[in-house]
Amino acid sequence: MKRYLFLLLLFNNPVLANSINTTSNSSGSVVNQAVQVVPSRQFSYTTNGISCQGATLNISPFVSTTYGFSSPYEPHFMRPVYSTRDVEGDTDDDGNPIGDGDVDTDYRGEILYFEKVRTGMRSSNTSINGGITATWSIPLDRVAVRECREAMKKQNDLYDASLAAKRLNYEMSRAKTCADNLRQGFRFKKGTAMAQICQDIELIEPVNLEHTHEIKTKKISN
Repeated sequence: MKRYLFLLLLFNNPVLANSINTTSNSSGSVVNQAVQVVPSRQFSYTTNGISCQGATLNISPFVSTTYGFSSPYEPHFMRPVYSTRDVEGDTDDDGNPIGDGDVDTDYRGEILYFEKVRTGMRSSNTSINGGITATWSIPLDRVAVRECREAMKKQNDLYDASLAAKRLNYEMSRAKTCADNLRQGFRFKKGTAMAQICQDIELIEPVNLEHTHEIKTKKISN
């Protein structure tokens, strides 16, 4: 019997507790920006059908802007100020009414006035972002690149030799033509444009070479 009475008292004991409900709200926004790097063309050098590809460095500056706004835009809100009157509910030692630490019953929930509170909300948001992207492309087959460059260098040497041969032919033809004109007794008038072509040509006598000839004689008989 005592055991049942103990269990009855255990389950019937009231529990007094204060519960506090807390609420936390947060809001925000994140803007993700991406910059796409598009592969550009590779630089190559071509000479007489020989094309060599080299390393390529691409530098691309960029500037981006973002603009955001809030709707509806509420820069302020009106917050009510409630009455805190507390002059009743308890008495002092002399029996005079005093406050008991709680708002008087007749003034609970009474709004005295509204005060203007700033929300801190921004009407718009603008940002400017800049940066530089760089890509460096390098041919992996270095042997082929070296052979290509050597072939291009030899081709350039052939061009130089061909140009020198054509230059020699031109100078020899010019010298011969100017010398023939001087032997024939005429030339371009000094000071004219065509006279400059032959102004560095000199006509000299050919070098005499020492040589001997055998003279044959015939005897005449009477």
